[in-house]
Amino acid sequence: MPDRFIPRATLAVAAAGLAAAAVAAPAAASATATATATGTGTGTGTGGPRAIGGAQLSGRGVIVDYGSSGARKLPGVKASAFVIADAGTGQVLAAKDPHGWYRPASTLKVLTAVSLIPLLNPDATVVASKRAASVSADVVGLIPGHAYAISDLFTALLTISANDAAVALTQATGSFGQGMAIINAEARLLRADDTVAVEPTGLDAPGQHTSAYDLALIARRALGLPAFLKYDQTMTATFGVSKKKSVSLSNQNSLLTSYPGAIGGKIGWTSAAGATYIGMARRNGVTLIVTLLHCPALTEIDSAKSLLNWGFAADGKVNPVGTLVSEVQPAGPAPVRPAAARAVGRPAAARAVGRPAAARAQAAASGPSVLATAGFSGVGILAAGLGFAYSRRQRGRA
Repeated sequence: MPDRFIPRATLAVAAAGLAAAAVAAPAAASATATATATGTGTGTGTGGPRAIGGAQLSGRGVIVDYGSSGARKLPGVKASAFVIADAGTGQVLAAKDPHGWYRPASTLKVLTAVSLIPLLNPDATVVASKRAASVSADVVGLIPGHAYAISDLFTALLTISANDAAVALTQATGSFGQGMAIINAEARLLRADDTVAVEPTGLDAPGQHTSAYDLALIARRALGLPAFLKYDQTMTATFGVSKKKSVSLSNQNSLLTSYPGAIGGKIGWTSAAGATYIGMARRNGVTLIVTLLHCPALTEIDSAKSLLNWGFAADGKVNPVGTLVSEVQPAGPAPVRPAAARAVGRPAAARAVGRPAAARAQAAASGPSVLATAGFSGVGILAAGLGFAYSRRQRGRA
C-alpha cells in the first residue's frame, strides 16, 4: 500500500512531544486556572475580549442577543453549560457558560476519533493489550492478544461508546502515551484550549476537562470527516470478539432515530460529569451543532432537541454572540497532497503544513497499525509551540 502522506497527521506527531506534558502532568496543565474541573464546572476566566470566539462568550450565564428580530425566546434547559452554533457560518447563536470547565464523560470520544481516524489505516489491525481489555463498563469485550480491525474498533467506539476500543485505538498509534499526546495536540490545533484529555474514554480523571465551546469546535471538525460520520451514523453492526463469539452493536444516540435531520452526535455519562452530549442536525442546507454539559440523567437528548428546534427557527434572525474559530493554520501555503492522502477526505481549508518524507505517517496494510517514527523539524516544533501557547492563557474566576 502506498504511504498516506497526511500533513495534519505529521504536524500532530511533531506536536506530540509538547502535548505529552498535558498527559504526564494534567495537574500542571490545569495550574493556570484557579480551580480544576468538577462535577459542577469551574466557570470561565475574566479575560473578556481574550475569550476565544468573542468577548460575549466570557460570560457564565445564558448568552443570547435577540436584537429586534422578534425571534422566539430561547428554551430553558437543565444543563450547566451549552452551545448552539451554525456549523457552516461558525456563528454561535446562543450559549451558557461556554468556556466553563466541566468533565466531558464520553463526549471526549469524539476528540479521540477525530484525532485518530486520519492517522490509522481502517483496514489494519491492532492486538488488544491487557490495559485495553481491563477497562470496565461500556466495553465490546476485547480479549488480550487478539487482533481487531481498526474500522471495527471505531464503529464500537462511536455506537456503543466502547471504552476498551478507545484504549486499543489510542495504543494503535504506537503507545498509549503517544496516542494521548496526539489527541491533546489535535485539541490545540482546533484551538479547543479548555480541553485537556487524560483518558481517551472520557472516564473521569484528575485534570481532565472540556467546555461546551470546545465540544462545538470538535464537533465541527467531525463534520468534516466522512469516515467519522460513517462510523457515527452506523445504527447496528456485529463485532467479532473471537472466532466463536460476536456481539451486536446498537447506536446509543437516539437523536438519529427521533429527530428529523439528525446526522450524528455522542452521549456521555458519569456520576460526576452528569449527562453530557454533542448533537448535530441538518435541515434545508443549515447544519447546527448543540453541546451540553452537566445535565440531569436522561435529559440530554430532549434538551438537545429543544435547542436545535430553537436554533433552526432563530438562525439568521438573532444576532450571533460569538463564533467558532478556525483551527490553527500554517504560516505558508500547504503543499499539494498526493492522491492517497486526499482520499482521507480532509477539507482543503483544514489542511496543515506538510512534512518531509521522513516524517510521514504510514498506515500498514496488515498487522498492528502504528504511527511511523517522525522527526521533529524546526517548523513542526514551532507550530506545536504556538498551538500550546493558546492553552497557557491565565484563567481566573471573577
